[in-house]
Amino acid sequence: MSAPLLMVHNVSKHFGGISALSQIHFTVEPGRIKGLIGPNGAGKTTLFNLITGIYKVSSGNIMFQNKSLVRMAPHQIARAGIARTFQNVRLFTNLSVLDNVMVGVHQQLKAGFVAAALNLPWTINEERNYHIQAEKLLRFVGLDGHAGLMAGALPFGQQRLLEIARALAANPQLLLLDEPAAGLSSPERLSLLNLIKEIQGMGTTVLLVEHDMDLVMKVCDEIVVLEFGVKIAEGDPGTIQNDHRVIAAYLGEE
Repeated sequence: MSAPLLMVHNVSKHFGGISALSQIHFTVEPGRIKGLIGPNGAGKTTLFNLITGIYKVSSGNIMFQNKSLVRMAPHQIARAGIARTFQNVRLFTNLSVLDNVMVGVHQQLKAGFVAAALNLPWTINEERNYHIQAEKLLRFVGLDGHAGLMAGALPFGQQRLLEIARALAANPQLLLLDEPAAGLSSPERLSLLNLIKEIQGMGTTVLLVEHDMDLVMKVCDEIVVLEFGVKIAEGDPGTIQNDHRVIAAYLGEE
């Protein structure tokens, strides 16, 4: 069995005297889709922020490809192979759809600022190749006919797709999706489900935070459940659906 791509090892996060996460432990295997679910306030987005370096852990460790992330800055973590989307869409609305994807692609540029400014032949070729890559990603998510539009002019569902394309532009090994189905119509959610499966088919591992339980149960290989910052269950979708602690967390119990 291959080593985990990501290991969250006994991670806790405190904000002052408030415990947001306590002793969270799970792994994400390469090539899998892992769901991270729980009621509002369970600590899901906080955990994403810890993995991507926006917050620092209070205790515990986060390992990616056997290297600790806890002392790394967000840009270092991104370069290591982790990309994410956000619960609230964050796009450069005054840039074109294509340019938004190019922002993600430019994380991979080998050319420094001076080389790029001098328009050296190899930097021009590199830029051209990444431009082609960005166009391919727009086709992949179904936005190839919108490359020249301003990102802010896209309908909300397409903005979600653009944010995913931009994250994929960094060529991540691990993609973190934070509530990608929020605000989408039923047909858009079905398209999103298929897209996530296609992303997995490309060889990208996915960690998914989502409230749409139908989507989670259909797309995820494994699921972790948080409640009030504590892990209460972990397993395949069938196991999670029948776990009394999960049912109580979502529906309440007398």
